This record gives sequence, C-alpha cells and structure tokens, in this order.
Amino acid sequence: MPNQKILYVTTEMFPYQEDSNMAMMVNKMALKMHQEGNDVRVFMPRFGVISERKFQLHEVIRLSGMNIIINDLDQPLIIKVASLPGERLQVYFIDNEEYFKRKLYYFDEEGNPFSDNDERAIFFARGVIETIKKLNWVPDVIHINGWMSSFIPIYLKSFYKTDSYFNDTKIVLSVYNEKDAQFDHTIIEKLEFDNIKELKALENPTFLNFVTESMDLVDVVIKGDEFLESQLEKAFENSTSKKFDYVSGESINEVY
Repeated sequence: MPNQKILYVTTEMFPYQEDSNMAMMVNKMALKMHQEGNDVRVFMPRFGVISERKFQLHEVIRLSGMNIIINDLDQPLIIKVASLPGERLQVYFIDNEEYFKRKLYYFDEEGNPFSDNDERAIFFARGVIETIKKLNWVPDVIHINGWMSSFIPIYLKSFYKTDSYFNDTKIVLSVYNEKDAQFDHTIIEKLEFDNIKELKALENPTFLNFVTESMDLVDVVIKGDEFLESQLEKAFENSTSKKFDYVSGESINEVY
C-alpha cells in the first residue's frame, strides 16, 4: 500500500540503539514501509549516547530556533537530521542541551529516575508535533513507540484538540515491556500549565500509566513485544481502541 505518509515516533531505533526489541522493531517497520514506496520519516530524542560524528547528524537550521514553553520556562528546540545508514530514510532528532545531552537515558548511575523525565517527555512530544507542522508535512499514520512518545496522543487530544492539522491522521501505538518509574509529583502542575487535567494516569504518575492512558486515545493498539507484562497485558485487553496482537515488522503494512 504505497504512497502513504508514515511518521514513526520512537525513543529507540537500530542502529542508534542496538540491544532492544523496540529498536529493532522500529527499524524493520520503517525500512519495510520505506522500501514499499511510502514517504517515511522517523522522530526520536537525540540522547547523549548517540554519536553525532558516527551517524553524521547535522542541525536543520530552518527547523530549529523554536522555543517550547514548559511550566512557564522557555526551552530552545534544536532539530538534527541524519539518513539511516545505507538508506535514503530521514531520521529527525529532537535535541536540547538541558534535556538530552546527558549520557544516560532515564535513570542516573544509581538507578534513580531523573527528576525532569516529565519535562523531557513533554518537550519531546511538543517538539515532534511543532516540527511536523513546520515541515508542512501531514502524516497519514503516526506510529508511537516508547513511553516518552505516549505523550503525543495525550497532547493531540487535549492541548492541540482545536488544531485541525492532524484531523485525518490515524494514530497507532505499539506497547513494549519497558522499565517503569515514577514521575516527580510536579508533573501535575506542568501539565495543568498546558490545560491538561483529569488524566487517570495522574493519580499515580508513572511511565507505564501514561502508556496505559494513551491506549484509549489512539486508533489502533499493537503488542510491540509478543508477551506483555501483566500490567500492560491487562491494560491492552481493557483498551477500547482497535487491537492487534503481536505483528512482525515485515507484516506491519497489514495494520496500516
């Protein structure tokens, strides 16, 4: 089914991350759809462990320069881009010195979650949405991967609900077994600043509870891992969205 515009939003993708199922799945899905003649783009955070020199990242000046306001604080948005090695498939990286320069993903060296994980997720979600609009590129499908990306459907259904830009876009969410962690309690006021309230996930704000929240805000939910941990399995079964069990990267076009 060629000629679709497909946006993958992910926190992991091979070869930028090498040892996770999510990273491999996103790589396979994006390549499959790209090679079938679709217009495919990928957005992910530019974590500090990703080598700009090795993967030939460069800043896109015309897309950079916006500020994302989080809880009344301006944070500059930097957009970098690279081609997937050996392919003409563009990968865009959301960057910011404050949030993504560190060499660890979500936990410090002692295993404690970063206190600003909530701000990083908000910045990433809004950065992706604003950059897509600036590209003047309307995706037919947005495929969400990773807990941080799950903030996108939450924002599209609330903060951006009066914005018609994505009216005809379908949202697919892949659910993976990810390490859970608590958000700082101040996430409530940060989301309230963007007029986002009454989320069930805010009763116990954790990574996976936000994934669970987003399951009912998308068009399709898929198992990214063949077997989900009990909390996610239960949330998957209870989701009111259309559901697919585990789908391989090579068969993803059946979902679209």
